[in-house]
Amino acid sequence: MEQPKRLLIKLSGEMLMGNSGFGINVEAMSKLAEEVVTVHNEGYEIGLVIGSGNIIRGVEGAAQGLDRTSADHMGMLGTVMNSIALQNILEQQGVRTRVMSAINMEAVAEPYIRRRAIRHLKKNRIVIFAAGTGNPFFTTDTAGALRGVEIDADLLIKATRVDGIYDKDPLKNTDAKHYEHITYTDVLSKNLHVMDAAAISLCRDSDLPIIVCSATEKGNLLKAIKGEVKHTKVSS
Repeated sequence: MEQPKRLLIKLSGEMLMGNSGFGINVEAMSKLAEEVVTVHNEGYEIGLVIGSGNIIRGVEGAAQGLDRTSADHMGMLGTVMNSIALQNILEQQGVRTRVMSAINMEAVAEPYIRRRAIRHLKKNRIVIFAAGTGNPFFTTDTAGALRGVEIDADLLIKATRVDGIYDKDPLKNTDAKHYEHITYTDVLSKNLHVMDAAAISLCRDSDLPIIVCSATEKGNLLKAIKGEVKHTKVSS
């Protein structure tokens, strides 16, 4: 594959809370923003999708008795809060950004329009895609895959606390096997919970390669893109 130029980076909401256990930890968010800015300064065009696990997950809300559609809408609003916070931190670090929301709320974010998003990217702005897909029953992983395909990204990066995909949880199993490369089909057939099935299937159908890497070490995100540190690539 040629060197990618346009990236869609998917960040989990849990990465924004640091050691706080809930909500937004500004120090943790600042470190994550530094990683994104380092990649941006290398000339990459960047779209971002952020989860809301630090605030609320629709599935968990539904499990506790909330209507699933209502819980998912709450999760989407959580991603908007995270997006506005990250926008503020990124702009403090000297990067121009735009937040585009799948749910119209023009007082705080632009409505998502594909052609406008691509124009922002070409103008060297980081575009933060908020509110998931705008529909319940779809995760932010699926939103990341969808936006990645829509903006013609060369690569989807799932930035986590783990350095790739394993056959079982490496934090609980010392004998967990790391995959350097795995196909979309194998991720689905082995039921590896790195991203949901809809996201993997969409990337497979659109031939959008995925890199799963850790973003907790300084400089790791850029090194993973360049293949200089341990990670997992998912492709055909």
